[in-house]
Amino acid sequence: MSDEPTSSPAHADRARSFGAVAEAYDRGRPAYPAEAVAWLAGGEAKVVLELGAGTGKLTRKLVDQGHAVFATEPDEAMLEVLRERVPEVSAKVAAAEEIPANDRSVDVVVVAQAFHWFDHRAALPEIARVLKPGGHVALVWNSRDERIPWVRRMGDILGRQDLDTSSAEHLVHSDLFGFMEEASFKHWQEIDRETIVDMARSRSSFAVMGEEEREQHLADVLAFYDDYGRGMDGMRIPYVTRCYRAAVVDRDDTGPAPEEREPDGPLVSDGTDTDMLLIDFR
Repeated sequence: MSDEPTSSPAHADRARSFGAVAEAYDRGRPAYPAEAVAWLAGGEAKVVLELGAGTGKLTRKLVDQGHAVFATEPDEAMLEVLRERVPEVSAKVAAAEEIPANDRSVDVVVVAQAFHWFDHRAALPEIARVLKPGGHVALVWNSRDERIPWVRRMGDILGRQDLDTSSAEHLVHSDLFGFMEEASFKHWQEIDRETIVDMARSRSSFAVMGEEEREQHLADVLAFYDDYGRGMDGMRIPYVTRCYRAAVVDRDDTGPAPEEREPDGPLVSDGTDTDMLLIDFR
């Protein structure tokens, strides 16, 4: 997690830096193993709201496992890629600090590779607000397995932001959520000489580099690949997918039930029962 406060302008600028490299992000970032996705959602088909959905790396997996998914992402360029990759999902430009969903309207809120960018003082109450009683929030990060020497060398070049999952501690210290569970899953990413460049370009640290520094950084990445890769056959990067989830704390109902409120947008059914999801996804 960055040393900058999550509400600082510099932090916000880096959080919004991915749109310029949305296609590179989609090509260069790893997906998520199916067993991790199942653990995050917690079983049978549910109504899932994904915050900071990016280009849909996790969204695709959630849909494939049968969930009714609604995706939000603050960057329009990232969301455009998601709409191409997962066209059946309702997607909206929105931030975690102001979620366009009615109270108690979703079973699960999931966040992949993005929770550290949130203003947690604003986002956590919003997440708790939209969760149904018994619902939970789930967080996930893909971290390179740096127990392997050559992977540590890769981290020396690319940086180690992805290894830091400490922002999950915000759940532990929040009275809005219960006990935080943890799980981890191993998987591999196949990359080649082109996708390793995409991986490098998709880092927020790359966005703040000057032009000469960027050129040198990409040269260093390619030199690393030439030393450790297998030419056209590429290389396999080992990852540990670190997952966290916590149930929302039940609270007294101080207002009208969701079905009694005037919805901000159309009614959207999850297709599994007659309970309607009131959510502003126009």
